[in-house]
Amino acid sequence: MGRLILEKPVDKQDAYRMLSQLSGREHSVFTGVAIVQCSSRENELDTRVLEFYEETTVKFSELSEDLLWEYIHSGEPMDKAGGYGIQALGGMLVESVHGDFLNVVGFPLNHFCRQLMQLYNPARPEDLQRLKHDSIPAVDTFEDLSDVDEGGPEPARRDAGSRPDEAREATVDAEGNGTPETMPPFPTRLLELINGFKASKALFTACKLKVFDLLKDQAPQKAADIASKADASVCGMERLLDVCAALGLLDKSHQGYSNTEAADLYLASGGGYSLHGLVAYSSEVTWNLFTHLEFAVREGRNQYHRVLGKTAEDVFQDVLYRSPETRLQFMRAMHGLAKLTARHVATAFDLSSFSSACDLGGCTGALAQELAREYPRMQVTVFDLPDTIELAAHFQPAGPQAAQIRFAAGDFFRDPLPPADLYVLCQVLHDWPEDKVHKILSRVSQSCKPGAGLLLVETLLDEEKREARGGLMQSLNVLVQTGGRERSPGEYRRLLERHGFCQVQVARLGGILDAMLATRVGP
Repeated sequence: MGRLILEKPVDKQDAYRMLSQLSGREHSVFTGVAIVQCSSRENELDTRVLEFYEETTVKFSELSEDLLWEYIHSGEPMDKAGGYGIQALGGMLVESVHGDFLNVVGFPLNHFCRQLMQLYNPARPEDLQRLKHDSIPAVDTFEDLSDVDEGGPEPARRDAGSRPDEAREATVDAEGNGTPETMPPFPTRLLELINGFKASKALFTACKLKVFDLLKDQAPQKAADIASKADASVCGMERLLDVCAALGLLDKSHQGYSNTEAADLYLASGGGYSLHGLVAYSSEVTWNLFTHLEFAVREGRNQYHRVLGKTAEDVFQDVLYRSPETRLQFMRAMHGLAKLTARHVATAFDLSSFSSACDLGGCTGALAQELAREYPRMQVTVFDLPDTIELAAHFQPAGPQAAQIRFAAGDFFRDPLPPADLYVLCQVLHDWPEDKVHKILSRVSQSCKPGAGLLLVETLLDEEKREARGGLMQSLNVLVQTGGRERSPGEYRRLLERHGFCQVQVARLGGILDAMLATRVGP
């Protein structure tokens, strides 16, 4: 889980956030222990402190929404660190455990007992000497070699309170040289970060070559057949397919390659939850902008002027956005992402008191559809630029909610906003510099009657900006793309209060987005 620390959930929504983050992923459970040995010497208290920690790796299965909420409603997660108890109902969520099971339960009994043995029955010097020079170490010296493979601390150095004669320290000279006995751990995770961009580009290329479309709902195919259909070389396609299989995007068997369930659902184009458009946009636009990240950091502004030769003010007039094909590609990217999050947003708060809503910058209306489905008496207006509204018809399914939704064209910086009891700003504010953010909120505030609501949907940073939940990387993303920024709940609360909104509620939705609901007070 990177540097994210999961404590006990404060409520069911917090438990959902934790467990959905653990779903299908590995995480580490740590327990720190300090043993204090007290003795008396010449009528003075003498203490010796021995400290150590134990790490156990736990992998969760992919958890369905129904299973998640059934477990949360059992009440078990509420007093458990990480939101689960492996020794009880929470055990059904766990696919595998690597390390001390009792450490996950709450106390590393085996490691504790071994430390007591060191404390009260320490090894003799001759035993330590033999351990250092034997060609084959004793069995117990192998206990945590997996940590070294994963880039973790050396087993001999894990006991923070060990004396120098109890562990061998890894030393490296000024030139970075060392002996096999003194080399530092292999930096696996660091190398994964260094090479991470290659995995992204492999995914982008597979989507561009329509690999996942060619394999959707098909029997396994050989690399040569896929290469022929994609107009690619056999040797190159085979290597790409092998990488996709290693990344878990494809299944590989002696019969050939086939899509995983996730690839069918998210990576093949045309599906209701397809992210193919997002992948294409990331490959053709975001990738180019991120190559100029150094300049974005130095200058503190977006990089369209380097990629497109345009200023921020001119960017939406560029051919990239005036081209219907490119604009439609962008809308497909936003639609696929919105479909995955819209249900969580629509149900984050009880919005039944609002009879009308206006989704500003609502694009394809994916969120409007969920609001209409959840609140059958709510009329929802999607307000966006004329060119976007013209293309939104491509995304409207026929259904009973269609009568509740209307599309209105306009610019929320200049045109009157449609009247509504609830205004929605979903992933809008983070795109704009500070002065434009205040202008948007000012216009919304002026359109609101006292008691009206504002539903704000963004990726919320933690207050100290330390949590590696996706928001920090997204903050870099908006820097290179728009010059905007992500904010913490406290920062958004101060913004909203400045424009007359109070009673701010926050809901962590457990995915990439979070929601805030505020009420407009009187003038």
